[in-house]
Amino acid sequence: MTRYPRDMRGHGPKPPHANWPNGAKIAVQIVLNYEEGGENNILHGDAASEAFLSEITGAQPWPGQRHWNMETIYEYGARAGFWRVHELLKHLPITVYGVATALARAPEQLAAMQEAGWEIASHGLKWIEHKDMDPEEERAQIREAIRLHTEVTGAPPRGWYTGRCSMETVRLAAEEGDFDYIADSYADDLPYWVKAGGRDQLIVPYTMDCNDMRFAIQAGFTDGTQFEGYLKDSFDMLYAEGEAGAPKMLSIGLHCRLIGRPGRAMALKRALDHMAAHEGVWFATRAEIAEHWAREHPPTPRQRPSEMDRESFVAEFGGIFEHSPWIAERAHDLELGPAHDCAAGVHNALARIFRSAEESRRLEVLKAHPDLAGKLAAAKRLTAESTAEQASAGLDALTDEEREAFTTMNEAYTEKFGFPFIIAVKDNTKATIMQAFKDRLNNDRATEFETACRQVERIAKLRLLDKLGA
Repeated sequence: MTRYPRDMRGHGPKPPHANWPNGAKIAVQIVLNYEEGGENNILHGDAASEAFLSEITGAQPWPGQRHWNMETIYEYGARAGFWRVHELLKHLPITVYGVATALARAPEQLAAMQEAGWEIASHGLKWIEHKDMDPEEERAQIREAIRLHTEVTGAPPRGWYTGRCSMETVRLAAEEGDFDYIADSYADDLPYWVKAGGRDQLIVPYTMDCNDMRFAIQAGFTDGTQFEGYLKDSFDMLYAEGEAGAPKMLSIGLHCRLIGRPGRAMALKRALDHMAAHEGVWFATRAEIAEHWAREHPPTPRQRPSEMDRESFVAEFGGIFEHSPWIAERAHDLELGPAHDCAAGVHNALARIFRSAEESRRLEVLKAHPDLAGKLAAAKRLTAESTAEQASAGLDALTDEEREAFTTMNEAYTEKFGFPFIIAVKDNTKATIMQAFKDRLNNDRATEFETACRQVERIAKLRLLDKLGA
């Protein structure tokens, strides 16, 4: 048995309705990353200078040395960029991702954030890479970040975002922080729940595309109008989806040293003016979104087929393909994961086994199906699923004339093909079933074998939809 841990399904084709406050069509969430003074620097005990997200093209770390140009670019964010952005955003509820050591070196900026009523979430202890960090070292840094954040701001952080994270970050943060949300994900336009650190952890995903970091990478924005246009297009798409009844969340990521430059700040202002001109826009902090989501869409226990043991899986799905539990047994051995925790996922796993089986095994499955309105039905010896399916098309209430016609057709069909006539009765009526009988009797055996197999798969899908929902 192998299991694939990544969730490639998420909310699926029909996500939950966000129910944003006051019927808002979109939630706009702005993050200001405050990292200046928390970046790699030998003054901070790091091995080399910073090389990430600056104006220096192709920057490289300088081992054992300070980097004057890099340092002053970061200093611009604290000295000038922050105040320009603060003036633009002080009237809005935004979230600050605050690196704890950076906040400790920025008392005036911190006071301005708090006076504006901004949420200050934790952005870790230092703005450094965590991918190669030992898990226990990362755990210790998370603890120290929470301690220092609480000491400096006066309250523990409600949210967490590492950014340059490891594969263990979400688990460790969930274990250590008791956070209302973690933002280390780019996987959705809506919040979602995960099991992490032994608890139900809310994820409020962040963004890499609506992010001014793209001014600092090669495949990014080169002038403010590109950023402005992209923000507007993103907003307009999500706003239209909200008008159509599927409200989403727009995340916008900003950095003091990047968006704080004059030409970029003006582009941000124009984009925000565009958004504010629309009705039904909810500007919110991440903590507000997390609180709303936890209230409107709390975590609910649900059946997860990919987490079932073999016995439970077969007990639950062994009858989906009529009297053929071996299909479920083999399907349980496939690489299942969260994407299979739905009707379409289980059906795909079962159908793969059925399709790849030798023809003799597939024939056994066909023969396991009962005749429509045949002797087994009359003797009430059908499975519960078959009984309900035949009843849905009225095959349990035939006139004597109709029953005789079905009996004749059943006998002719079975004699010609060697297996019973199979059709997904839930898709049909008595009249369309009879017509399909007549039409398919004209097929050659190979064609009809494949037609019957497709109908078996369709019946299985309908059964799974009844069992698991869409």
